[in-house]
Amino acid sequence: MRLWSIHPKYLDAKGLVALWRETLLAKYVLEGKTKGYKNHPQLNRFKKSKKPLDSINHYLAVIHQEALSRKYNFDRQKVNWNFRPTSLPVTTGQIQYETIHLLSKIKRRDPKKYEELKTLLTFDPHPLFNVIDGDIEEWEIIASRN
Repeated sequence: MRLWSIHPKYLDAKGLVALWRETLLAKYVLEGKTKGYKNHPQLNRFKKSKKPLDSINHYLAVIHQEALSRKYNFDRQKVNWNFRPTSLPVTTGQIQYETIHLLSKIKRRDPKKYEELKTLLTFDPHPLFNVIDGDIEEWEIIASRN
């Protein structure tokens, strides 16, 4: 499961569809509708929110908006549109890490999209996130940390 901190506008088609599905799974976990993935590190930051369901629905709404802009047909009814906009912190180090991580994925999956993005130094955050100074988030799983 990867719940990107960066804006979904940078994702290729495969990445956007995967993000939609994974975020729906995260929403089901937060609603208590599934037993799996309950302690996934990337989900924990939503759990720590004062309003986890508002946060995840806000996150989903932006993904849905991006899908609409691309003329994709994501099911609007999967989002509870009565959410109150929220904000979660994310570090500059995490945004930079995700920028590099996504570029390496896109380079293999979608060379045309890679050419479009490769000159950007860093990607904008998903609107849910408020960027603060700091290193890569502690919850991020990086092989070199193990």
